[in-house]
This record gives sequence, structure tokens and C-alpha cells, in this order.
Amino acid sequence: MYLPLLAGLLLGALALWPVLRRVRREADRTERENQKLAQDRQRLLEFMHLMAEALGEGLSRQELQQRIVHASILCTGALSACIFERTERGTMRGVAVEGLFPPHRPLTDAARRKLTTRAKFIEEVLKSEEFPLDEGIVGRVAETRRGELLADAATDPRIVRHDDPALAVRSVIAVPLVFRDRFFGVLAATNPAGDLPFTEADFSLMQSLAEQAAVALHNAELLNLQIEKQQLDLDLSLASGVQQMLLPRETVVPAGLDLDARYAPAQKVGGDLYDVIGLSPTRLGIVVADVSGKGIPGSLLMAICRTNLRQIAPRHASPAAVLRELNRTLADDIQPGRFVTMLYAVVDTASGLVTLARAGHELPLFLRRDRAGGGSRADFVSSEGMALGLVPDDLFAEAIVDHTEPLAAGDALVLFTDGLTEAPNEDGREFSNARLADAVRELQARPAREINDGILARVQRFAGDTPQRDDFTLVTVKRV
Repeated sequence: MYLPLLAGLLLGALALWPVLRRVRREADRTERENQKLAQDRQRLLEFMHLMAEALGEGLSRQELQQRIVHASILCTGALSACIFERTERGTMRGVAVEGLFPPHRPLTDAARRKLTTRAKFIEEVLKSEEFPLDEGIVGRVAETRRGELLADAATDPRIVRHDDPALAVRSVIAVPLVFRDRFFGVLAATNPAGDLPFTEADFSLMQSLAEQAAVALHNAELLNLQIEKQQLDLDLSLASGVQQMLLPRETVVPAGLDLDARYAPAQKVGGDLYDVIGLSPTRLGIVVADVSGKGIPGSLLMAICRTNLRQIAPRHASPAAVLRELNRTLADDIQPGRFVTMLYAVVDTASGLVTLARAGHELPLFLRRDRAGGGSRADFVSSEGMALGLVPDDLFAEAIVDHTEPLAAGDALVLFTDGLTEAPNEDGREFSNARLADAVRELQARPAREINDGILARVQRFAGDTPQRDDFTLVTVKRV
């Protein structure tokens, strides 16, 4: 009686066996997929860790690109990978490669003979060849900003067939490196290890890696910009310190003279210069200058001017002769398109005279006390001359001349750069020579320091909240 029951159970079990096998296979596949997802997640985390380490090392853009290529090979198992970047000409070019990544175009015989090692040869070819955006799989990804998977690349017409078997392409993944609409290039990987092609899971992983790589490139740009800014700030601070050191500290002023000087750069470093040079117990040299262009180049040129001027000035009694020799000396240091305006004056208390030469600079302002009426007048005095470095030496020497003016007790000489008189207000009007002359007349009874204080206070009231746009220098010397 049990035989029919056992036979029925056996037949039922046999009927269920295919179902059980399918269930087992589904369970195994689900387990494999879960394992694959876990592996992909781990690979992505490892890639992110590698990118974080790379940023922490402060790598250059090229070094970071090479690190991305290396990390993508480690995480995907590809045999080769390359980053292609868009050039200024709108073409694509390889910038980082690892492994025998197939060149985008067929190789010439001449190119094959250039390098001995195959890997180095391939790298040089990839970094030298350029191709348009609409060419090949990489060009298409660059143009569309969408990744592509060629599981069977051997049948795709966009893939170049190379004679070298080591460059045969079986499978390709190419994905864009994009972050916040910023295109950093295309990351491409070829030929996974083994005989199997890249899968959709591999493609999804590469897209995730590309997203993290683009973030790393973006952050590296910000980091490098910050480092460059910090370095520039340091350079500017050092240059500003050097420039301040070049300004005169304490100068022995001949008896009978009262002198005050002010200097204010529009940036951390400026292109203005003033100096006071003691020539004898009764003679004082005063120079005010302005270089075309601002910032570090202007400050360096001014430093060169001051160094040479201090060596030249004691050798000549004539200010014009000083400027002629200075122009010859600076000929090799002034770049084309740059020039220096300068006024050099020698005040002689023994003779009561000021002798000056003007190399294209602002006109000097003489404040003269009216002995008869008790008032004063302020006059701008003109003289001939051209800027240093602007014309050939023979023309400069011919144009520059000495000009002599009296400087009696109570008189003053005011020298300045155009940053003072051209200081704008909120309506765009400039302070002007006329307002400067009016200020000096009103302040004629004051000592040199108070004259300068009064001038600067009037400029500040005139400008209001308008930012300073140019360097300015103000030097006042008064006969007492």
C-alpha cells in the first residue's frame, strides 16, 4: 500500500526539481549581483579615497589626471585608460595615459621609429595627436557629454584597427568628466582583464568614477587658485615691504628748508617714486617719478630707477645731465611700451634757487609769497623734456633742459604725481591742478607738513567714497 504513495511522492519531487533548480539559479544570480554591487560600491569608495589622497598631496592638474587614470584602471580592471582634454583650438588631445591605450588614428611608419619602448611611444602619440570633436567614440562623447559603452568594439566602425595585436580593441567605455556644466574632458578605458567584455555594470561604475574624478578636478582647480592667490598675496607683501624700504627714512635737510613727503599706492605695490638726496650742506636733490603701469613690474622698475639715480645724482651739478645719464642707463631695463615720467629738482639754500629738469612729468607748483601785498600766488612752471625710455637717447638728450626758479623765504615748491590731481569724485570729475593751486594758496602760511595734510584732506573730501584708482605722491619743500 505504501508503494503507490512513495511513487507519487517521487514523481512529485521529480516534477519540482526543475523549479527548485531555477529557484537555486535565481538565488545564486541574486547573490552574485549583490556581491557585484558590493564590489562596485567598494571600488567607488576606494576611488574616492584615492582622489581625496591626491588632493591632499597638492598635485598639479597633470599629476591629478595621471592619478585618475591609474585609479580607474585599478577600480575597473581595464588594461589601459586615457584622459582626453579639449584644447584651445577646439580639438581633443590625450593628456594622461596608462597601459597600451590604442591611438585614436592609425600609426605611420615614421612615427613608429621615433621611440624604442612601446608604452612610451604610445604615450607620446596620444599626447601629440589632435582630432575634432565629431571624430571617433571619444569625440562623440565630448560632443554629446553622454557616456558610451562598446561591449563588442571590434565591430564598431569608429574604432581604429591597428596592425599591432597588442593595440586591438575588444571593448571600450568612454565617459565625460563633467561637474556643474564644467567639461574637464573624456575618460576612456579599454579591454577588461580576461576575455569578457565590459558590462552595463562596468559602464555604470565608470560613470560614477567619472563624476568623482570631475569633482576632484574641480576642487583641485579651486585649491590651486587659492594657493596661487596666497602666493601672489605673499609676493605682493614682500614687494610692498621692499618698496617701503626704498622710500627715504630720515634725510638731513639743509638748514632753512622744511620738507614733508607722502606716498600712497592704489594697490599693495605702486609705480610712484620719490626720493630726497643730500648733495651738500646747502644743496638737496628731490625726485618725484611715475612709471606707466602698476603692480609688481612698475615697482621693480622704480626700484631700478632709484638705485641708479642715487649713484648718478652726486656726479652732476645739472639735473638735466642727471636725467640724460639715467635715461642711457635704463635703456636695457625699460621694456617696449613702458616709460617713466620724472622731475628732478636741486634746491640750493646758499643761492636761494631751485634748478629742475622735467622728463615728461607733472608741472611743478611754486607757491610765492607776495611781499608787498601780504598775499600769495601759486604758479605751475613749465619746462621742456620727454619721459625716460620713450624716445631714442639722442632725442631725449636734446629735449631735456634745466630750468631755474627763485625760492625765497616763505616760498614753497610742491611736487606730485597725476594720481593726486586726477583723483575722481562720484560724478567722474577730477580734483585738477586748479583745485590743488587753490588749496596751496589757502595753506601758504602753514609748515610743509600741514600744507600736505590740508591738500590730502581736500582731495579726500572731493573724492568722497570713490576708491583710489591710482598711486599718488606729494612732496612739499618750503623755504623758512
